[in-house]
Amino acid sequence: METVNHVLTTESQGSQRIAAALREASERLETYRRQTSEPLAIIGMACRFPGANTLDDFWQLLIAGKCSISEVPEDRWDAKRFHADQSKQPGRVTFNGGGFLSEIDRFDPKFFEITHREARSMDPQQRLMLEIASEALENAGVLPEQWFGRCGGVFAGICSSDYLLRLRSTGLESIDPYFSTGNAHGAAAGRLSYWLKWQGPSIAIDTACSSSLVAVHMAMQSLRSQECDIALAMGVNVILAPDLSISLSQAGMLSPSGISRTFASGADGFVRGEGCGAVLLKRLSDAQRDGDRIFCVLKGSAVNQDGRSNGLTAPNGPAQRDVIRQSLRRAAIQPDQIDYIEAHGTGTELGDPIEVGAINEVFTPRKSPLLLGSVKTNIGHLEGAAGIAGLIKTCLAMHHQVLPKHLHFEQPSPHIDWQPMVQVATEAMPWTRRVDHVRRAGVSSFGFGGTNAHVIVEETPLDAPNDSTPHHHKNLWLKVSAKTPDSLRNLATRYADAIEHGPLGGAELYELSVAANVGRSDWTHRAVVRYETADELIAGLREIAKRPNDGSAYQVDGDDALS
Repeated sequence: METVNHVLTTESQGSQRIAAALREASERLETYRRQTSEPLAIIGMACRFPGANTLDDFWQLLIAGKCSISEVPEDRWDAKRFHADQSKQPGRVTFNGGGFLSEIDRFDPKFFEITHREARSMDPQQRLMLEIASEALENAGVLPEQWFGRCGGVFAGICSSDYLLRLRSTGLESIDPYFSTGNAHGAAAGRLSYWLKWQGPSIAIDTACSSSLVAVHMAMQSLRSQECDIALAMGVNVILAPDLSISLSQAGMLSPSGISRTFASGADGFVRGEGCGAVLLKRLSDAQRDGDRIFCVLKGSAVNQDGRSNGLTAPNGPAQRDVIRQSLRRAAIQPDQIDYIEAHGTGTELGDPIEVGAINEVFTPRKSPLLLGSVKTNIGHLEGAAGIAGLIKTCLAMHHQVLPKHLHFEQPSPHIDWQPMVQVATEAMPWTRRVDHVRRAGVSSFGFGGTNAHVIVEETPLDAPNDSTPHHHKNLWLKVSAKTPDSLRNLATRYADAIEHGPLGGAELYELSVAANVGRSDWTHRAVVRYETADELIAGLREIAKRPNDGSAYQVDGDDALS
């Protein structure tokens, strides 16, 4: 009998251990599923695009329906020398214009602890990446020193090397020790991690036109797998030589008219553009815990390849369809819950019909309209930075609850199979939240080597921190600080101009002070403005902008400066 009881007891204990092990395995599996599908929060953004040096400039450009295509700047190359008189003329460019940045030679190396000698050998793309990364952290209110030595990840889309061509043209004798690190794409990402003192993944991505959206996808994967706790995803492109434009002209890809007529009748190719954009990401739960401002949320993403298509650079409709479907599955979202698609939209007779065909397969039939748009109609095709430009546009539209106008769409392309519920956003319109779901969008980016990426974007959760609660305070203070006296004066001028004439004109003064005082690092040269009204703040900032600074901190009283 004792033997029987012992056996029964042993079996019972064994069953309990098995049940406990199963519960533990189930809990681990649920934790894994939650981690690998957790939404990612965009807590900061920054950009420099054609016609837009800041996020606010970019939004104003979009909402005004402006196109920033211009002639080739004189400091790039002799446009007249390379102008083509006929299609595919050898050694010539179909259209001598594009979306260009101004003053790309302006850079403050001391701020990034770089010598002037090294800066001269650095690709302007690397310089832009440093500046925009710094602005993205500032936009998020993240102090770099708070993350020194921690697991921050850098994922950078970069695929052009025009500066290398220019340096090599000066002769081999001009090559210095900084030539290699200044022009290697891997070093571009590594330089950011070095400056930020981040020790998470640091990866440069080149999938051609989809590079920056693939960078976003990789950043999302890295955060979800706990490889890093904060991530910069960005893309950059600078056009300094005519070589690639000549090649694209020979391939018949560039628009002879110089207009990106995406989805429109008369679409004849794309217009090249340059720029840099970045988003700063955290896991949503971490962003909510830390009280971060959340622009929007990334729910799902996917990357795939065309494989064998009609040619290396020919788009593959089924592959585009599949990458969108995979993104939706990972986001656990149905196709009819998407309001808007920020399309790749190159404006070519071949590419546009294939892309809309893939969209039709995924999103129709449906009961409510799906709107399409492409930022390429505003600023051109930013190539390595194209995907991040589309993502930032979509996040701004979601944040402001307005869909910008898609430009140059007088008549729909007759080559596209238009479905009644798939429509182009031909006018700026309110982005209203539907009764059955929150605002959601998809962003596509396709590389001419066949790598496709798609990201699902969702509006900020309704329970996210909201900084719109009014505060009523007197004796407010606003700090400005910089590494050099000139930078301090320039910063004070930028603040004053933004408050008086620009996007900060309606900002609540208390929140503005908090952002400036807490969200920026303390540098050697600094000043503080004491104020109660916007006029006093502007006057105090103007006073800082016109006076010398000997390196010590000082105070300006806004009421005295106003009088």
